[in-house]
Amino acid sequence: MHFLLIILVSAASCGAVSWFVLRFALKHGLYAEPRSRDVHSKPTPRLGGVAMFSGIVAATGFAIALPVFDPLFVDKKRFLAMAAAVLLIAVVGVLDDLFDLDWMIKLGAQLAAAGLLAWQGVQVLSVPFGDTLVLVSPAMNMVLTVFLIVLVMNAINFVDGMDGLVVGVALIASAVFLIYTLLLAMETGNSGAIMLASLLAAMTVGVCIGFLPYNWHRAKMFMGDTGALLIGLLMAVSTISVTGQLNPGALNQKLVLASYIPIILPVAVLAMPLADFSLAVLRRIRAGQSPFAADRKHLHHRLLDYGHSPVQVVAIFYLWTLTISLACLLVFTTQSYVVPLIVMVAGGLLCLLVTIVPFAVFKDALVRRGLLVLNTKTKHRSEQQ
Repeated sequence: MHFLLIILVSAASCGAVSWFVLRFALKHGLYAEPRSRDVHSKPTPRLGGVAMFSGIVAATGFAIALPVFDPLFVDKKRFLAMAAAVLLIAVVGVLDDLFDLDWMIKLGAQLAAAGLLAWQGVQVLSVPFGDTLVLVSPAMNMVLTVFLIVLVMNAINFVDGMDGLVVGVALIASAVFLIYTLLLAMETGNSGAIMLASLLAAMTVGVCIGFLPYNWHRAKMFMGDTGALLIGLLMAVSTISVTGQLNPGALNQKLVLASYIPIILPVAVLAMPLADFSLAVLRRIRAGQSPFAADRKHLHHRLLDYGHSPVQVVAIFYLWTLTISLACLLVFTTQSYVVPLIVMVAGGLLCLLVTIVPFAVFKDALVRRGLLVLNTKTKHRSEQQ
């Protein structure tokens, strides 16, 4: 119930502030002209991240007022470090959305935010391996933590190229991860690390719910780098809180794979953004470009060129994310391979089918065979899409 309240507060705050931010941006002309790599053709404000930041602040204030979350705020230095990291990313993100900062400035801010968090104890302390923990040196802890946080932030930011894409993927992934952490708390005890992960996941779910109506096709407003980097930061810190500080030996060992869920699930829920990020970096390095150089060759661009509509591309990303993350979650909840395997195979085949066969091609095939008759309005709408 407490986490449900966090979701409601963050969603309501983000939704309300989005309304004001949208009108302020339109009144003062705070929007950029579409770029060659953009999918949209109409100038659209990119300050939705400001509303997301407000939702995070409101949810944090509400959590502070609830006694159940008191253990998370005992360590003042860690809390201030997290607040400073979120504020730094938000400020740099807003400046970039307004003035298009150099990529080195943005990367420097990300490294600073991640380093600050790692310095104050938000870091990978160990790596689960079977029923044991592999400990590494403090220096390696810092490096690994900073790398993972920056990686996730950029993976989320890279995939932010279509209406509702990032906000929906983050919503699905964070909702699945929230369920996982709540079940984990029931089995191992509600430790501070698990509670922090649940709180951040709930905040992410809330701000995504609040912003989605403004970002769905055709979007009234984009989250910009501010929103994408903030979402990436929250997801990274929440997963690191569990992955790096949970002893898998405390889990039910009916299945060896169950002990790896703290590692597998965070990767699974970020599978699509991480895949797009990795392909983009490799593509640009091979071309002799900066890894952060913008282009129009992301996975969602390729799916558009393949014949999918914008809504269909987003739905494909949603379906892949849900299938992968749900299958991994079922390994933990059922302690069995059978059901997760069925979900993965059936969901994977469905995902593969809708990915390789655009809806327009499928519909045209039905029309040619006389299995589907389009009226004038439907045909006109299809041609517009």
